Amino acid sequence: MRVKRRIWATAAVATTAVAGVLVFEGVTGLSEVPDDFGASSGPARTEVHRSALKVSKDGTSASLRQSGTEPFSMLGVTWTDPSAKITGTVEARTRSLPSGDWSAWLPIDTEVDGRTEAGRPGTRGTTEPRWVGPSDGVEVRVSAADGTSAGLPAGLRLDTVDPGRVGSAPIAYAVDATEEPSADPTDAAPEPTAPSTDPSEPAGGETTGPATEAPSPSAPVDPSTTADPSPTAPTGPPSATATAEPTATLPPPLPSTAPKPPIVSRAGWNADESLNDESPDYMDTVKAVFVHHTAQTNTYSCADSAAIVRGLHAYHVQSNGWKDLGYNFVVDKCGTVFEGRKGGVDRAVLGAHTYGFNRETAGIAVIGLYTDSAAATAATTAVARVAAWKLGQYGVSPSGTATLTAGADGTNYAGKAFTGGTAYPFAAVSGHRDGYNTECPGTKLYAQLPTIRAHAAGPVTGLAVKSVTGAALSGTTYYTKADLTVGWSATTPAVFVTKYELLVDGKPVATTTGSATSAKATLAVGSHKVQVRATHQSGKTSVSAAATVVADRTAPVFSTKPSLSLRTGTVSTTAVPLTLKWKASDAVQLRDVRLTAPVAKTYGPTTTSASHTAKSAVATTWKMTAYDRAGNSLAASVAGTPVILQESSATRSGSWTTKSSSSYLGGRSYSSGTKNAALTWTFTGRSVAWVVSRASTSGQAYVYVDGVKAATVDLKSSTTKYRQAIWTKSWSASAKHTVKIVVVGTSGRPTLTTDGLVYLK
Repeated sequence: MRVKRRIWATAAVATTAVAGVLVFEGVTGLSEVPDDFGASSGPARTEVHRSALKVSKDGTSASLRQSGTEPFSMLGVTWTDPSAKITGTVEARTRSLPSGDWSAWLPIDTEVDGRTEAGRPGTRGTTEPRWVGPSDGVEVRVSAADGTSAGLPAGLRLDTVDPGRVGSAPIAYAVDATEEPSADPTDAAPEPTAPSTDPSEPAGGETTGPATEAPSPSAPVDPSTTADPSPTAPTGPPSATATAEPTATLPPPLPSTAPKPPIVSRAGWNADESLNDESPDYMDTVKAVFVHHTAQTNTYSCADSAAIVRGLHAYHVQSNGWKDLGYNFVVDKCGTVFEGRKGGVDRAVLGAHTYGFNRETAGIAVIGLYTDSAAATAATTAVARVAAWKLGQYGVSPSGTATLTAGADGTNYAGKAFTGGTAYPFAAVSGHRDGYNTECPGTKLYAQLPTIRAHAAGPVTGLAVKSVTGAALSGTTYYTKADLTVGWSATTPAVFVTKYELLVDGKPVATTTGSATSAKATLAVGSHKVQVRATHQSGKTSVSAAATVVADRTAPVFSTKPSLSLRTGTVSTTAVPLTLKWKASDAVQLRDVRLTAPVAKTYGPTTTSASHTAKSAVATTWKMTAYDRAGNSLAASVAGTPVILQESSATRSGSWTTKSSSSYLGGRSYSSGTKNAALTWTFTGRSVAWVVSRASTSGQAYVYVDGVKAATVDLKSSTTKYRQAIWTKSWSASAKHTVKIVVVGTSGRPTLTTDGLVYLK
């Protein structure tokens, strides 16, 4: 049967052990937050408290009891042999110092290799440290994997870290905000040791002075006792600007091809420099950077980032037994970059971050856990900026590859084996998992490395024209009559862009900063190709797809001026049927023609007429405006007054009968079935319409205009209709005319009824 071995541990001392179960004295009640919790001036004094873990008597169970501790914000589990591993699980839960609430059980990552900084006495195997925030209670449980014959490593202990606190004012980091490449040293760098050149040296490869005895595993560590400072050493806070003078073993810092991002110095995050006074080791070059995640939480506040970095520093030195903070740079989720291992951010400082491949590389850790969630854009942008600047010091493209020599045997996450002393290819920006068998930097952050490389190396990606303000889009072409503003976007963050240029037909007409998203231009008349060119900080350029923009400053024309004419339809005193006609054109492209009075209508570019009605005896002006695609316009208008002439105003011949009905215009009409009976109207106008009543028995009539027969009109209709304009005639200009209606006397249906005449003046 497979048996799971389990260990339970707390930060208190066991008081009773019965039948393989450990019972711990618990601290009950809610602890208040001390006003001076971690507070100090200048460097924050960190403290690490250690408690040995107690294994149950039978190795299979333990008592789960809450316990109290000294205040802390970070924790981890360590053991004696740095090459040993816990193949099972490590979990912890903590009590919040502010609220007194206990957390759920939290997994602790066990993939760290304690040999990452090999060759040092006192190094230990450890879990990854986990940030839990201000706490005063902790419980830990460790389980060996089922079927594990080797069991758990010896010397297990819990380390809790108080990172200290600097006052209570809002967070304000002292940053080195240099933005341009510079060869001037700006960061603290103690006297160096000569770089090792032995390729067979294990990763980390740092050999130090005489071995020092490891502190007692059960007693809290007083940082002031872990170093033996010289009596003449300065006692004030470390300087952020004092830099070691270049020597034969320490060449001047190299300029970079990329701007230096703002970096919070060690003094800026209040590093407790009493933890370690060893000189840094320097390398000749940096060929690649390894990206990590650390602290195992994404719920932290960026105001706590400096404290997290101090916690990492204390944990790496006092728990792992390393020389210093392992990473060269630490980045929080808000994009703040912190100096890691001391020695000068602008130098090739040997770190302890990737077992087997510390040499000729730099380590950049992002605070957070990115197994299931992606890193914030601010964080990945900061990583890309650091990578571009650091690799740029040594002429390495972030999108390129590097050949690294393994400092030790090992295997990476994908199962690739490494042999110490053998060279292997790596991406210049790699994840921790590429060089070591760990999930770090998390699946999600690892998937973001291609984007980080692209941002760091250039060119600018995702560049596209997004808008052309001051121009109208039709299909894929913009039309403008005046100045325009071109807007664009890019997926590469602005901080990597040196400048943007607005190109017209391939030539720059405007230049902006990398943070701009638009520029103005004035185009000559004609068709143009408009693009945006971006220059990446690397000097690489990219150009957007072209937008076609036509500049047109000529207004449309009315080749046929607006005109009015009467049309067929039902007539009333409030609605006389009219036809409005026009024809507009443009040298480039007509957009539409708009009727603005007496009603508002918009017509397409190919429409040349529309049916309307107007009140009789009322002068009406019809106003129209033609627009082209560029917005140029031309207005035109026509006025007209419809006039109704009753049948009684006509000159009669033959026999006509008067009929009365509310269906007739004016309530009356004339009717005749006598052949050659006639009605004649005289008027002055430009259009005329004859108005009749229609039925199935209606007859026919001849229509004469100015004495000339113009038409034979049949009034027959399957349905009865009143006030119908049945025949119309129009002229180009107003003039005096006569219209005569003559009864045909059609066999079987000779009668017709007339309701008068309408003309337009």
